[in-house]
Formats: sequence, structure tokens, C-alpha cells
Amino acid sequence: MKYLMLLLVIVVVGWLAFGRRRPPPPLSRGPAQSKAPPGPQVMLACAHCAVHLPQADAQFDSAGRPFCSEAHRLAGPR
Repeated sequence: MKYLMLLLVIVVVGWLAFGRRRPPPPLSRGPAQSKAPPGPQVMLACAHCAVHLPQADAQFDSAGRPFCSEAHRLAGPR
């Protein structure tokens, strides 16, 4: 009987320790993760090599033509 009670205590302690684990709390979302992804960007072709790049990354000459780099802007259009 003594061993049966000891076994019962071990099972109850094990069930309390390992059987009732709560799921981890959800990851908190900071302000950077809650922003919506940016929308589509306007793509332009380089006037020198015709590589497409976002308008925000383009470099423009005095005539307003887009270029992919400073070297291509200095080389001019083809």
C-alpha cells in the first residue's frame, strides 16, 4: 500500500508539472511589424543600360532622364 501511495504522489506531481503546460504567450508585435507593406513602386529604365530600377533609387540628369548609377549618368544616354 505504501508503494501504491508513493506511485500515486509521483504521478500527480508529474501531471501537475508536465501535463498542464500552458501554451506560450503570443509574440508581441512592435510598431515596425504592424505597418502594412509598401505598395507597388514605379519602375524606370536606365537611359544608358536599360536596367529597370525603382524611381526612388534612380538618379536623374538635367533633362530628367533616369539612370541607375552616377557612372551611367556621367556617360549619358545611348
